[in-house]
Amino acid sequence: MAHAQDSLTVVRGTPSADVAPTENFTGTVRVGNRFEAETPARTYGATVAFEAGARTHWHVHPLGQTLVITAGTGRVQRWGGPVQEVRPGDVVRIPPGAKHWHGASPDAPMTHVALVERPGDGPGTEWLEAVTDEQYAAGSPPPAADADEPSRAQQLMGDIAPQLADLTDAVLYGQVWSDPALSPRDRSLVTVSALVAMNRPPQLRSHLGLALRNGVTEDELIGAITHLAFYAGWPNAVTAVSVAREVFQED
Repeated sequence: MAHAQDSLTVVRGTPSADVAPTENFTGTVRVGNRFEAETPARTYGATVAFEAGARTHWHVHPLGQTLVITAGTGRVQRWGGPVQEVRPGDVVRIPPGAKHWHGASPDAPMTHVALVERPGDGPGTEWLEAVTDEQYAAGSPPPAADADEPSRAQQLMGDIAPQLADLTDAVLYGQVWSDPALSPRDRSLVTVSALVAMNRPPQLRSHLGLALRNGVTEDELIGAITHLAFYAGWPNAVTAVSVAREVFQED
């Protein structure tokens, strides 16, 4: 007995793509190969190509999102979490209701296929504020020192302890600070917290400035110091607040 079979639907991809709206994206972003499942399925998606430095605004998907990275090097971040690098073959699963953004790295484009499920009673995406340059830069390693200018470590101790200065440059900043296991922003928070606990005002002063450049806000730094008062002692926290006041006024 022959069985009737419905044919599969094949939607041919096209090279054309629309420029994404500036109210939801920063930089040049193109959206193509849009697709939407037929009822009762609620999945829809598209191929999204970001030029270097381009990214989405912060946004939320009520039922979550899946990204499949197909080309280039990109970044993705959940609100309150580290900026993570993504490459071709990576699959990013964004939980329902999670505030996040994604886009290309500063020096390379990135393309991904985005899959979203539309809820029955509303839109599949809620767009929020833009990702600031500071938030985006938090995923970048500290800038390399000018080859003609001695590093800070070399300036402080290169004349008397050259080996310690070299280890500081090569290991502490060349390996530890560049390790992608923690973003520069999170590493700054860890370092500032340790220096507050150990009551090291001179080192704390420079690392507070670095933390601000790595995307940590003044409110977050003061919040960390206040929290540490209960663990590291009130005098250490009071000293740290005095140092922070000076750094914030100079910044």
